[in-house]
Amino acid sequence: MTGSTAALSPARSWWAIFVFMIALMFNYLDRQLLTLLVTPIKADLQVSDTQISLLVGFAFVLFYVLAGIPVARLVDRGPRKWIVGFGIFFWSLMTAVCGLAHSFWQLALARMGVGIGESCNAPATYSMTSDMFPRDRLAQPMSVIGIGVVAGSGMALLVGGWLITWLTEIGPQSFPLVGTLKPWQMTFIIVGLPGVFWALLLLATVPEPPRRELAGTQTPGFTSVIGYLWGLRTTYAPMFLANGIKAMLSFGIAIWSPVFFERKFGFAPGEPGPILGIISLIVSPIGLLLGGYIANRMAQAGYKDANMRMVWLVTIPLIPVAIFYPLVESVTFAFILFGASLFLGSMGSGPANAAIQAITPGRMRGTTTALYIAIYNVIGYGLGPLIVGMLNDNVFGESGVGYSMAALACFAGPTGLIMAWLALKPYRRAIIAAEARGD
Repeated sequence: MTGSTAALSPARSWWAIFVFMIALMFNYLDRQLLTLLVTPIKADLQVSDTQISLLVGFAFVLFYVLAGIPVARLVDRGPRKWIVGFGIFFWSLMTAVCGLAHSFWQLALARMGVGIGESCNAPATYSMTSDMFPRDRLAQPMSVIGIGVVAGSGMALLVGGWLITWLTEIGPQSFPLVGTLKPWQMTFIIVGLPGVFWALLLLATVPEPPRRELAGTQTPGFTSVIGYLWGLRTTYAPMFLANGIKAMLSFGIAIWSPVFFERKFGFAPGEPGPILGIISLIVSPIGLLLGGYIANRMAQAGYKDANMRMVWLVTIPLIPVAIFYPLVESVTFAFILFGASLFLGSMGSGPANAAIQAITPGRMRGTTTALYIAIYNVIGYGLGPLIVGMLNDNVFGESGVGYSMAALACFAGPTGLIMAWLALKPYRRAIIAAEARGD
């Protein structure tokens, strides 16, 4: 017996998916804008590649993780859309505050604030989506939401590249109260503020869906959730690790790609951004939609492990592409391989998120998603860029950033592939159990 609240109409559900997608676009736009501003920030703040990696990764990830668990407990109990709305408002504001930084530590503190705000997004968004669509059709809306990831990353490169180029031409500007701001600082402020208005739109138009679970179901305690996950550790552990290590490969390479083109092929700061952004905006949505569509078709054809099977399959061709992309000597070929790596990586993104939601009981989804996102971000967004930065500083030098990226791919690609393969059979059994529960 399910709850008594009527389910949302398809139109309202898909409108919510659109709003979630744009919110996630702002999420990754604000998160990854810094990657395009590495050169001017290094020059102005006198920081190393390792410090840049910390700003991009762990300064953001640390507080994302610390705030994520208590936020997730609220997601499993309370009105989820208000959690998402507050998160969008706060991370957008803190992105603008990044533009007021005049030292490494000031910028690091602002990035921590961005992490706190963004920790509200994924657990609530995925929990709501899982209550809007049936399990065997979940990969497609998850993939549509995932377009926000690649759109945000692409817009960070495209809009950020144009902005930094234009603002560099006009030079530093003086403003009341805040004083003189340099081009990279103004870029943060201009990009950060629109998200505030999107938060208000979400709160005004997105409904709170009824939770799909047995009537009277109580929200389990944190230790109960941990106990449940531990009992299914042979299922969740390889899934979490496979997706996290795959993210290490994707983020480590993508975040350093603008710098790679600047250092290896002589582009000016911000100049490769529009090209990389256009490539991302073209190939990644196609990959996301195609990956979600194929996973849905596989599930409808009887493949219980369709979501994780999709993650495993796309990682096979991704490995050689990711290794050879930063090693080629042709700038045109490098752009082509960059696009191929984004396309292949994006095909597994929606199914990977759907896989976690599909096997997790409704009142545990927020906490489980937060734990998953914590592991995903620490391994992917924290370690991926950091490994490349440390290899730059200690092994290959700044001009050898391509070798650092290739070295990361040689380790992360095969390791992620093995973890995805190990997840297939346990995930299949977990899907069968979830269907039997009916949640």
